[in-house]
Amino acid sequence: MGWQSATDKVPRIIFISSSGNSTPMFTRPYPPLSFCFTGLGWLVLSSILGLAILVGLVHGTPLPSWVRMLHVHAVLVGGVAQIILGGFLLLISPSSLGNRKDADSHPISFWAMNSGLVGMLMGFWLHQDTIVAVAGLVIMAACCSVISTLWNRARRMWTSSLSQAWFYALALLGLVGGSACGEILAFGLMPQSPGYVRLAHIHLVVLGFVVLAIMGMMHHILPTIWNRPFVSPRLVQTAMVLIPLGVAVLIGGFLNSSVPVEMAAGAMLFTGGILWIGNLLGTWRASTHTGSAASDHLLVSTFFLLFTIILGVLVGANSLSSPPRLPYGRLHLVAYTHMTFVGFIVNAIMGACSYFIPITLAADRVPNTKKRGPYRDQLNTIINRWSTVQIAALSLGTMGLGLLAALTWNVPLTSIYIHIATWTSLGLLMTGLVLFSVKLTSIVAKKPDTFQTAQTSADELKLTA
Repeated sequence: MGWQSATDKVPRIIFISSSGNSTPMFTRPYPPLSFCFTGLGWLVLSSILGLAILVGLVHGTPLPSWVRMLHVHAVLVGGVAQIILGGFLLLISPSSLGNRKDADSHPISFWAMNSGLVGMLMGFWLHQDTIVAVAGLVIMAACCSVISTLWNRARRMWTSSLSQAWFYALALLGLVGGSACGEILAFGLMPQSPGYVRLAHIHLVVLGFVVLAIMGMMHHILPTIWNRPFVSPRLVQTAMVLIPLGVAVLIGGFLNSSVPVEMAAGAMLFTGGILWIGNLLGTWRASTHTGSAASDHLLVSTFFLLFTIILGVLVGANSLSSPPRLPYGRLHLVAYTHMTFVGFIVNAIMGACSYFIPITLAADRVPNTKKRGPYRDQLNTIINRWSTVQIAALSLGTMGLGLLAALTWNVPLTSIYIHIATWTSLGLLMTGLVLFSVKLTSIVAKKPDTFQTAQTSADELKLTA
């Protein structure tokens, strides 16, 4: 029960499969993997919309601003936030006492989050801020329900895992704070400074919640994957103090419209990122791990995080002069933000899913721990296929967006170079997403070997006889 140690081979994950289509919607079990798979579905749908937005920008016919709002909120709320909350529920198993099926099922939270998101998207489409605000309250209630469950499970272990617990608590606090800023915008409570509140809203959700949550999850699972503890726990602790502090200073800089404060926060984030990534690299080099989709995705994502921090500082420095030394338009903003959204967040999510989903499916489908290992190995073999191509396509496609934005400083949008960079980047990104989706579909469809299971059961009966 509770937080797993870094040396545990397999975390205690409880997965309850649905019991049939005839089960009523709110009594059917909705385990953590329901959040994860639904979140991945939202990511795929919103990525298609994102491709349309990018093509429109490049062709000089940008789509309406509400379409961009649909894309961003479907990614962050429906995809990233839902997957992270499901991942938290996987990390913290329910109590060993009582009915585990009830403890690990969250139907009301699941439907409130997804129906609230649909309502929010409809509000953006209809240009009705009140609908957006009310739907946002529904989503906040669903998130708070999951957070309450996590709090009740984790507080028993805080005395032995305080460093992880307070970091996760800060991430969840960032989610609540960012959602509150979104409600302020939707209800129009601060009309005199909507731009600063919007910046606080975005960065509290992305940096305060998503980045901290993913870092905490990496802190938990990478030593398990590599089968060794961190080489320098002190570096980890220093980084885990500097990065949340840098986020807090950055939000303060946004609210005060102070670019020097924002750049100072960027320096703190960069220092914390260097310490954190340096420790990860040292641990990886000292381990005997030969590589896997989970490990490689997570490791690559850390470099994109550091690169994004550097780009953020440069964007701030560029805005110090009036006019800015380099023109900074919508396409440059798309390239900058997707270094975080795709390069860091999507890579990290793919890595975490590549680790958790095979373990969870094996734990659900093969209750006997002695029979579970071979089946889990089969699922891991499927998820690790073509991982190099998958990671390379996703990473090169993300870097291609940066190249595309940089080209606009020298050539017009009608240039053949712009179109080549656009479609090459989109092709690479879709290749990575399609490969990952196909592999997930394959492991979900892969059932345990019934002959082997039956043979093992027969052998056990002979032994007991």
